[in-house]
Amino acid sequence: MSAQVETAPPETTPLNRLRWAILALLFFSTVLNYLDRQTLSLLATTVQADLDMDDLEYAGVVQAFLIAYTLAYFVVGRVTDRLGSKISLALFVGWWSIASIASGLVQSAGHLWASRFALGLGEAGNYTAAPKTVSEWFPPKERAFGVGVYTAGAMVGATIAPPLIGWLALSYGWRTAFVAVGALGAIWLIAWLAIYRGQPTFAAPAAKVSEVGVWKSVIADRRVWALVGARFVTDPVWYFYLFWFPKYLGEERGLSLLQVASLAWIVYLAADAGSLSGGVASGALVKRGWDPARSRVAMMAAAALIAPVGGLIALSPATGLTLALAGVVAFCHLVWQVNLTSLVVDQQPRERVGTAFGLVAAGSGLGGMLSTPIVGQLVTTADWSLIFILMAVLYPLGLLLAATAVLPLRRGAPA
Repeated sequence: MSAQVETAPPETTPLNRLRWAILALLFFSTVLNYLDRQTLSLLATTVQADLDMDDLEYAGVVQAFLIAYTLAYFVVGRVTDRLGSKISLALFVGWWSIASIASGLVQSAGHLWASRFALGLGEAGNYTAAPKTVSEWFPPKERAFGVGVYTAGAMVGATIAPPLIGWLALSYGWRTAFVAVGALGAIWLIAWLAIYRGQPTFAAPAAKVSEVGVWKSVIADRRVWALVGARFVTDPVWYFYLFWFPKYLGEERGLSLLQVASLAWIVYLAADAGSLSGGVASGALVKRGWDPARSRVAMMAAAALIAPVGGLIALSPATGLTLALAGVVAFCHLVWQVNLTSLVVDQQPRERVGTAFGLVAAGSGLGGMLSTPIVGQLVTTADWSLIFILMAVLYPLGLLLAATAVLPLRRGAPA
């Protein structure tokens, strides 16, 4: 429990400046992560027409990403713990950037399926390497903020994606959009390898534990499984708003690609605010003396009780109100996700934090993978209203699961 009283180095020291530079690069890696995955959802109608794909085939391509994304989490967590944050994240960003470029070169639905499968294999690693890096460079009172900053990169990526991808596609063609976004990864990679150096501020020596021992301790941890369940239940909501909401605006509400590009970013800007607010709020509670786990769950509870208002979109309100309601859901989801991630970082020791988070994140991918064909089938029957209603009921259920992750702590079990 000594980590609870560790303090950050003085703001003017080179070590302190270094850790904030590393956090900035984590932010930009997540921006790229979401730019690369959002490109397809924004250009879905155009790509489908060019490659002669129907909605079920598009759902299959989305499913390919989610299958790979889910399976990768069982591996990338251990890769992160074994190789360390610096090398593992460089490997992951390089891989997914190549996969994104490949998406711009496809000639068939099958080729697109393969490129998005490869993208999923690489992108999962960002979400094991980033929390491990935060756990090593930031004390408990700053960790939720650190998680919030790099998570906000996802929302910035999603926010700038509609105008950026729309402009690239309209000016140079949809293939150029994939290639240009993927090529940005090379620039990030050079900066990461140049800047990340030295010993992490809070990197206590990892305990000597065998590979079998790490997996046994993670699998036996009840708190890990509670958070696996929470992400399994709630992350399908985010996958829906990420992969399908732009398509809903275009096909169901009649917006053109240009209109979607000029409006959809509003939803993801709200998510940015949720990411930063969720981290700052729970960090403030820790500074006031709250147990870190209790502060995280308190913020998750608030988000879970507000997010169901998104179900009102089923009533097909005016476009402005639709975007506002979607923005509320996005805000709440990021408050939820930042604090759930922080729970893992708070509770797991250095030698297994990546492995534990990989298992928790696999719950996210599995939930998205199982929900995608259901959404795809409902879309083909134009039953968008039922989808929004189903999404509205998932957060309260997820809260019940997440709350059990702190019960062992209150009984005195070790963190």
